Amino acid sequence: MLDQLIPRAHLFGNPTKASARLSPDGRRLAWLQPDAGVLNIFVAPLDRLEDARVVTDDRKRGVRFFLWAYDSRSLLYMQDEGGDENFHVYVVDCEGGAARDLTPFEGVAAHIHRTSRKFRDRVLLSINRRDKRFHDLHSADIATGELTLVQENPGFAGFIPDDHFIPRLAIRNNKDGSREILRPDAGRSAWTPWIRFSAEDSGTSSALHLDVAAKTLFLRDSRGRDKAALARVDLSSGETKLIAESDKADIGHVITDRDTYEPVAYSVERERLEHVALDDRMKADIDFLNGRDIGDWGIASRAEDDSLWIVSAQSDTRPHVDYLYERRAKTLRILHQARPQLVGAPLRPMRPVTIKSRDGLDLVCYLTSPRAAEAKAPQPMALVVHGGPWGRDSFGYNATHQWLANRGYVALSVNFRASTGFGKAFVNAGDHEWGRRMDDDLNDAVDWAIRQGIADMSRIAIMGVSYGGYAALVGLTRNPQRYACGVAVVGPSNLETLLATIPPYWESLRAQLVKALGDPATEEGRALLRERSPLHAADRLAKPLLIAQGANDPRVKKAEAEQMVAALEAKKIPVAYLLYRDEGHGFARPENALSYHAVAENFLARHLGGRAEPVRVEELSASSLKIEKGASELALP
Repeated sequence: MLDQLIPRAHLFGNPTKASARLSPDGRRLAWLQPDAGVLNIFVAPLDRLEDARVVTDDRKRGVRFFLWAYDSRSLLYMQDEGGDENFHVYVVDCEGGAARDLTPFEGVAAHIHRTSRKFRDRVLLSINRRDKRFHDLHSADIATGELTLVQENPGFAGFIPDDHFIPRLAIRNNKDGSREILRPDAGRSAWTPWIRFSAEDSGTSSALHLDVAAKTLFLRDSRGRDKAALARVDLSSGETKLIAESDKADIGHVITDRDTYEPVAYSVERERLEHVALDDRMKADIDFLNGRDIGDWGIASRAEDDSLWIVSAQSDTRPHVDYLYERRAKTLRILHQARPQLVGAPLRPMRPVTIKSRDGLDLVCYLTSPRAAEAKAPQPMALVVHGGPWGRDSFGYNATHQWLANRGYVALSVNFRASTGFGKAFVNAGDHEWGRRMDDDLNDAVDWAIRQGIADMSRIAIMGVSYGGYAALVGLTRNPQRYACGVAVVGPSNLETLLATIPPYWESLRAQLVKALGDPATEEGRALLRERSPLHAADRLAKPLLIAQGANDPRVKKAEAEQMVAALEAKKIPVAYLLYRDEGHGFARPENALSYHAVAENFLARHLGGRAEPVRVEELSASSLKIEKGASELALP
């Protein structure tokens, strides 16, 4: 028996409502909702949500991130142009009026660094106007837009300011891969190293925040252990004390007291997310929410007095739901469902499973199977590789998994070595292993699925975005007979050109990239980069490939796609190449996301034999899609 076909628009179109946020005074609620098909910010009194009105007027990419200023009137958000990641910071009044650009500078990337209860009428911004490589700190007057320089950046990865916007500490990434926390002199004109994380620890250790008095620094710290612990360091004495640790995984998100900024709870995630309380009051909240059968949850927003929370929850078969949680009364009510059209849809359960790599590492994987798999016969499978690679796959609602399972494929995601959250040994095991042992981990997971009778070995695809796109190119060239086809979205094809063209503001991350990939300044490093670049093995590719790229991507330039396509064409190897002129590193506009998935779905059905929703001409024409190469490979209307 086949499940009803879920429309692509229900999975990849705009959410109905999403990202609910409380104003600090707890009187208003803001959220994202489509207006004329584009995500914008809506605001309503918390007790009269039916009186909502839209307060922004974006007509291009949509608002994807916003927050309240502490004045409980101003909403701050960031927007770039066509995916170029030169973000501007905008402010709009919740009562209405035009949005104002606080950073109206051409070719400049700005970010919201933090807001503060001490300066309710201001926001701290990081702006790379003076030097494209490094962001200086500026305080912006929300009402007038006046910018005041707080701290010039002499070459640091960032700063840790206090509630008065005073940078108390700085972060520096060193060329040897180590990371330092530095302290300033009285005038902040000179900075002295204070805490050092070696190259071995720098990928799993980081400064988190200061307490309200700026006397204590809280750290995620893996020094002397494998899994990163939560620790506190006294700024005067340098004494370090352990707060919490876990043998399951690194300490993840930390929940802090609203007044003191002391940690009151934390999370750890191995196969599933767990919250752990550090005080009794928070334990009561965690126990209450864990008992509500709402799935995996997190705190999305809190009133300033901490009496009200917005809790965002989801499970493998239930997309995100925003709840209002009243802490004193212990009541929970639904505010918004992100995708109500999926209520009752035939969503499939996700199964976590941990398998062993060939050299003994634990690989935490997630498997979503189509209904046909209940017959216990091997099914076509898509290996979905996460980006980063310094990220991870998690349990929960996954639109890609649901799409694939609904079309008749097993979806398998693997936390391969270099994935984060599993300790420093696991992260560091990925160094110099792009395109080798990281690919071996993916192959080991595929072999497991075949041995278990889950996957039909003759009908397996590999697909992914960013690093996942690179992994797809590697998989098809390194293992030319393993996969029936592949899909690579914004995936680098040449590691030498990738490193040579990183955005200027990634300069402080260069050492981390060199440590992982290889050093282009040495002959040995260049040889390693060439060896691990699928571009140089293009002639080994033997199965159909679909490449998709954003024209404005500042991280993985479109040349990465174009040189791979040219190399394949030179060898007369068929390839289909999609270019989106108004996108960057991925697809923000729903019209583009829908057209990409329409093409990819048709491509997979052709080569794996699964189901496909018909592709409509208007679905393609509404997007900025241009099929640069291989239209005949796609058989589109």
